[in-house]
Amino acid sequence: MAKHETQEILEGRLRSAQLKVTAPRVAVLAVLTGRGHLDADSVFSNIVTSLPKTSVQAVYGVLAALVTAGLVRKIEPAGSSALYEARVGDNHHHVVCLNCKSVEDVDCVIGASPCLTPSNVNGFAIQSAEITFWGLCSKCQLGIDAP
Repeated sequence: MAKHETQEILEGRLRSAQLKVTAPRVAVLAVLTGRGHLDADSVFSNIVTSLPKTSVQAVYGVLAALVTAGLVRKIEPAGSSALYEARVGDNHHHVVCLNCKSVEDVDCVIGASPCLTPSNVNGFAIQSAEITFWGLCSKCQLGIDAP
């Protein structure tokens, strides 16, 4: 996915998902496409200057609609606010820093680890897995203030 998609592309993604194109939806999708792993307050902070009449509650509503439509993914690392990203459609995972709480994507895990194959699926047809790795980012390991 491109870091910065044009407004026309973002509007097309909304229409393809059967969503009405609105300025807040385009703005939220643009912010997440460019940055990812943001909480609702950070998304709001990134769009409030261009859309001053938008509220945090409106951002939550937009995020919910985008998640339901499959355009945005919501992740909920333990001890952290819900985070949103525009990287969807693949089975990637995340690594979270225990110190600064930064989050990075990890492409699908590889190898044969016993915990990656469920011992019992209770009749479910497994479609994806969510794995969160926890550790210290390189900046925190070096004692540098992370973003």
